[in-house]
Amino acid sequence: MTRSDVRIRAFIAVPAAVLLIVIGFLLKAGGAFEMPLSHALNLLHHGVIGALGNALYHGIGPAPAIVGTVVITAVILLVSRSWQRASTFAVTIAVSWLSMAVVKLLVHRPRPIAAQLALPYHPAQIDASYPSGHMAFASAVVVTTILLIRPGTLRRVLVVVGALLLVGVALLLTIDGVHYPTDVTASLLWVLAVAPLVFALWVRYALPWLARRLPRDRSPLVPGVGRG
Repeated sequence: MTRSDVRIRAFIAVPAAVLLIVIGFLLKAGGAFEMPLSHALNLLHHGVIGALGNALYHGIGPAPAIVGTVVITAVILLVSRSWQRASTFAVTIAVSWLSMAVVKLLVHRPRPIAAQLALPYHPAQIDASYPSGHMAFASAVVVTTILLIRPGTLRRVLVVVGALLLVGVALLLTIDGVHYPTDVTASLLWVLAVAPLVFALWVRYALPWLARRLPRDRSPLVPGVGRG
């Protein structure tokens, strides 16, 4: 990971982040113009699809997401025996996800109007809607995992599988009626822009600094990182 890589990712991430924040305020000011689409998708919120949507919303809420990240990080550490790889995974997800949460509080767009939905999610969600925290977390896990894999067949397979998974998550969240389509789209774009920059900054600057102060680790490292 070179300084040029970091600069390129910053050149993409910073304008994208600013643009997504501006779009959030415009969407909030524009009212619930997406309600007809939200209503149409919410008609699918029953049976197997409804159960999957409810399970997803519960399963990747804030508390389960934190626990899941800690568990996966621990598994990565045990399997790879590399604190570099494990820390990169945890930090990239945490910063990408939590930075989105700041935008959510800043924009504070209202949720889809439950009274106008045929099959609204229960209990009603009253916090801000844009961007989607659930979508941001799912996107951060997928994108970070791909970034940790060296270029090759496995990474290409993960890109395809990850893209399909995220499309499914986005659809289920909109079918639940807890988010507008633009909420989940914004979260995906936020992570696609921010996560690579966080990853690059951590790998290029934080890991070398930490490696000089921690015991040497001779296990395989993340792509682009020299041995500590």
